[in-house]
Amino acid sequence: MTKTTASAPVLGTRALNRATLDRQLLLRRSGMSAKAAVGHLLGLQAQNVKPPYHALAARLDGFAPEELSALMADREVVRIVTMRSTIHTHTAEDCLTLRPLVQPARDRELTHFRKGLEGVDLDRLAALARDLVESRPRTMKELREALLVEWPDADPQALAVAARCKLPLVQVTPRGLWGRSGQVALTTAEHWLGRPADPAPSAERRPTDPARPVPTPDATVLRYLAAFGPASVKDMQTWAGLTRLREAFERLRPELRVFRDEHGVELFDLPDAPRPAEDTPAPPRFLPEFDNLLLSHADRTRVVPKEHWGRSWQGNQAYCTLLVDGFLAGVWKLNGDTLVVEPFGRLTRARRQEVEDEGRRMLATLYPGTSYDIRFGTVVQQRAT
Repeated sequence: MTKTTASAPVLGTRALNRATLDRQLLLRRSGMSAKAAVGHLLGLQAQNVKPPYHALAARLDGFAPEELSALMADREVVRIVTMRSTIHTHTAEDCLTLRPLVQPARDRELTHFRKGLEGVDLDRLAALARDLVESRPRTMKELREALLVEWPDADPQALAVAARCKLPLVQVTPRGLWGRSGQVALTTAEHWLGRPADPAPSAERRPTDPARPVPTPDATVLRYLAAFGPASVKDMQTWAGLTRLREAFERLRPELRVFRDEHGVELFDLPDAPRPAEDTPAPPRFLPEFDNLLLSHADRTRVVPKEHWGRSWQGNQAYCTLLVDGFLAGVWKLNGDTLVVEPFGRLTRARRQEVEDEGRRMLATLYPGTSYDIRFGTVVQQRAT
């Protein structure tokens, strides 16, 4: 621990929890538009179609799913693989800036498929794949089959992964639209949006136009802290799936506040960012599976108590999550016409009522005009012994 870090103020777990919830629009619902919220949050995890809608329903006042769906139909937001090699819903601007930023992670991902790509010219593959998907959107199956014609001895899955890693491939609509989604079909971000992506990131480039942030590590550090801070270097590296971000934090150090957590880990933050008191009330919130709140820090104890680590998924099955008093406290699912809530511990009568009220609000936001029952029961199936 450096002398500077040793003298930095300590932020306890609850203080970090409240600060992060505030940045994540989860202490109180925001009046932001859906597009502004997607930008502020640096994208929404979108492995499935519904999670981005559930994420915004928990965060925005007056949100209607049709708002996000219209943005997607109008190509103002898109679905694309970015952070941690997972699909995110991003604004068009962030699609064209963040995707180049995480290219080193996509290059690193390709090394796992080296054996299946023996003899494959990756630059030629990228050129062929671009021609294919820009002539018309292609499914992954169509892309694999077309590339196999050129490299019949290669692994088909490796060819498709290589195309996704080398090119910024977006999922075209109707995939992702509320209530009328379709199969995954892909084209390039540049073709879909009608404008080029930003050039490769440069440490020397600094943000100049707030309306379109440039893809420098420095600029993205500031945005990450605004949405997920206070945070350590490892926290941001976990969120982005990148390495070697320490230099960007060090360049920005004179502009940032420095704290430390209860274990002495150095945390950075924007000077004027909100850091509410740790006793600030945090209402219950129903979040989708894989919400970025739970995935964007190396140390997740600011949201996930140690005793609940691993309880929001089982094998390959991820569950929608429930926050109570700001922390992971249960899981939930829609089962027919019933919202089933499984708390991890006993809820007081008052807490139980708060959870029910929040559940009704979530259902009214996303499924207006539909009648649902709310039941406290079992969501996670017990493993066979």
